[in-house]
Amino acid sequence: MSSNPNFPDGLNIHPSSSFASSGSVQPEFEAYSHSGQEKAIQQYGIAGRNREAAYALRIYSNPPLNVLFDPPFPRPDGRLTMIELGSGSGLVGSSIARSLKQGDTIILTDLPEVCTLLKENVSQSKVDSEIVHVKPLAWGNLEHASKIQEELLESRGGLTHILCSDLVRVFPLLIPILHISCEQVYFPELLAPLLRSLIQLSAPSFSRHDVQVIISYKIRSLSKETPFWSAFGLWFSFEPVLERDLLPDGSESIWRRFGSHMEGPIFIFVARRRPESVTWNVPVDDKDLLAGVGAYGTLQPKESDAFESLLFMVLNEGDGE
Repeated sequence: MSSNPNFPDGLNIHPSSSFASSGSVQPEFEAYSHSGQEKAIQQYGIAGRNREAAYALRIYSNPPLNVLFDPPFPRPDGRLTMIELGSGSGLVGSSIARSLKQGDTIILTDLPEVCTLLKENVSQSKVDSEIVHVKPLAWGNLEHASKIQEELLESRGGLTHILCSDLVRVFPLLIPILHISCEQVYFPELLAPLLRSLIQLSAPSFSRHDVQVIISYKIRSLSKETPFWSAFGLWFSFEPVLERDLLPDGSESIWRRFGSHMEGPIFIFVARRRPESVTWNVPVDDKDLLAGVGAYGTLQPKESDAFESLLFMVLNEGDGE
């Protein structure tokens, strides 16, 4: 298999349709249309495709007037300093940037070779260049993270939010001989670097004490994805976002998990770093990190069952079949 995670051998992906099906595409979002994605996929591979769970995060960050979220997307009086990991085409980051106010900042990041795509799409989206910044950040790369800290974070007092849009995922792989598409493209070696980046960026040297991590996630392969969540839950507490409707008669519907009506299932999690974890030693070895070594200050492997508990909720909803 190719060493480039955006161009695995036999990759056969197509533009996602959710963005176009949600209505006519405004000129500033043309880069994320079907044709825009086709062009980006040819040049940037996986990074050029809008991800399904990204649409959920886009709705959460810019909700319809008749929908309430709990917890709501942050709209504080103080200034926001956000960073998005694995921004890809920039759909989520560009959408959020349009709702930010002067003094706020959002940093879109991806592999160095994808930053060209990000800059092109941000430019087409006509968002305020003083609000949006594009920086290279390979997951787990402390040098990249430190450079962002020096250039953008130190003067702002640290991050307030870390955004992850559909980063724990598999993609269709075309079997060349049979020409059959199947979901088998998977890079388990990226799970630990992703967790490592989340731990790095939520540390006191990068973030404020109350930093939030907002993750959109579509379940595709539980057996492959669960190890990430079992380790993530050791370092972070997290909960799913709920929603309810404001009805025409002024009443409100019951609370339900946001994403329960979407194909997936799809979750949005709001997470916070466990305060005691800032003193734990982060293992250098990726396998040890995913195995829970270092968590709770011990070298024994361990795991969190928080994600498993949430899955029971999905089964009770009836959308986890």
